[in-house]
Amino acid sequence: MPAKPVPPRPAPRLYLAVPVVEDPSELIASLPTLLAAADVAAVLVRLRETDQRTMISRVKALVPVIQSAGAALLIDGHVELVARAGADGAHLTGLVALEEALPSLKPDRIAGVGGLPTRHESMAAGELGADYVLFGEPDAHGQRPSTQAIAERLNWWDELFEPPCVGYATSREEAFEFASAGADFVLVGDFIFADQRGAGAALAEVSATIREAHASAFGKARAGLTPE
Repeated sequence: MPAKPVPPRPAPRLYLAVPVVEDPSELIASLPTLLAAADVAAVLVRLRETDQRTMISRVKALVPVIQSAGAALLIDGHVELVARAGADGAHLTGLVALEEALPSLKPDRIAGVGGLPTRHESMAAGELGADYVLFGEPDAHGQRPSTQAIAERLNWWDELFEPPCVGYATSREEAFEFASAGADFVLVGDFIFADQRGAGAALAEVSATIREAHASAFGKARAGLTPE
């Protein structure tokens, strides 16, 4: 019998990190248009530190806007706020934070993790049950690996492990490299919102870039080209 064809590999999706939220009203006004500009799988909400009640109210204001666009809302840290604010999950930094957060997040919510400097820690995160691993984000001192090193880590993970991997891109060029290396998601943030053309134009451009990179690296395995 002939071998069954391998299903086309889907193109990476975007993971959008919004600016630190203090007053969510401006973000609420701009997000519907922004999220309509590209295929955004999830939004990472970074909160300005204040009292819990205020942080919860800020997330609650963003939840319907993000979820109605078909994206998940993840809070950066602050696991204790996730359920109370109606968020879809949390992004943790480091194995200890992941391990401590899992009992409160699983099985209903997403637990993603970054801050994994070694391959051993990455594998340990996967074994613990992380829903995704993030490679390439700056450390506490603002340092990050080279683009090549991040792409190599993404490629290694993609070839060997099941949980999705995310590449933290600080430019359109990095987004291209990480999509080519096998990232399941590409996280973008500051450079999108700093673009003088507007965040929507920048997001649409980087979305097209990762589709182009994916099509080049993986043939026809791109969004919209899967057979009926």
